Amino acid sequence: MNFPSNLKYTKDHEWILVEGDQATVGITDFAQSELGDLVFVDISTEGESLSHGDVFGSVEAVKTVSDLYMPVTGEVLEVNSNLDSAPETVNSDPYGEGWMVKIKLSDVSELNDLLSADDYKSLVGE
Repeated sequence: MNFPSNLKYTKDHEWILVEGDQATVGITDFAQSELGDLVFVDISTEGESLSHGDVFGSVEAVKTVSDLYMPVTGEVLEVNSNLDSAPETVNSDPYGEGWMVKIKLSDVSELNDLLSADDYKSLVGE
């Protein structure tokens, strides 16, 4: 199981990579392994400003659908359109090509409430 130390994590199994006032968001390696093979990614919030904890989309696996939650407040600038035709990319590369959205951060202080890689490892029992 992979837990990159340069990312922050949520208890809902999203990760965030902060670069200045923008960030990339996806689901963790743990989350994709628990869900199984993804067959559909549904994100239609591009251009919307969402608060921390708001649902920004969903992922569908063979036997379940799971909501995706904003780790911090921000505006969705871009959705990974490659996932429309290749949702399985999230399974094979959750921290790279399987990213979900790029956002513009509204409140950088919210990052302090997120988990470190070690905290997230403890949360999922690794």
